[in-house]
Amino acid sequence: MSHRFPCFGLTGGVASGKTTVACFFAERGAKVIDADSIAHELLRPPNPERDHVIRQFGRQILNARGEIDRAKLGEIVFADLGRRRELEAILHPRIIERQEEAAEQYFRENAQAVILIEAALIFEAGAAPRFRKVVVTWCTPQQQLERLIAKAGISRSAAEARIASQMPAEEKRCRADYVIDCSGNLEETRQRADAVYSELKRIVVESREKDGLIP
Repeated sequence: MSHRFPCFGLTGGVASGKTTVACFFAERGAKVIDADSIAHELLRPPNPERDHVIRQFGRQILNARGEIDRAKLGEIVFADLGRRRELEAILHPRIIERQEEAAEQYFRENAQAVILIEAALIFEAGAAPRFRKVVVTWCTPQQQLERLIAKAGISRSAAEARIASQMPAEEKRCRADYVIDCSGNLEETRQRADAVYSELKRIVVESREKDGLIP
């Protein structure tokens, strides 16, 4: 991601509060580009990535309607690092391309906008240098486990495997430029998100002023 479009990364472990924080940022005027939503779209026709995934993983990942069953695909890739990397190799280049297209469009519409890429694997994919700053959401390990089980409707062992497939939460916290603690109630999380958003907005405005794009 070129720093001509000063994008920020928003990441964190699965079920750690990323989507909630992204919504709070969007309410403040941020433009949020959701990597997971792009991935969902790529797994639907007529995208060639969908066909590539089916060839790579077999028709057993399809449901009765011929659609890719993300739960079945998830069972495969979260249990096998090699298979997960195969999927990432198919999807990630196109996801990044679409992120950049969206960021450029947002930038053209409003050079002062805070543009965020919401993605689970920013650190795991070595993508952190693409961003001006990286924001990490965090909650306690027990909260993360309970939230994931409730959100995804999966077993405890499946949830533990999914969490274990990602970088440990504490390591992400150490690498973050900003950490938003999502272990409290929604209002507490909103207040923390607002404080970080104000910092991101300041960075954008100062950058645009330096570039002469703001009088």
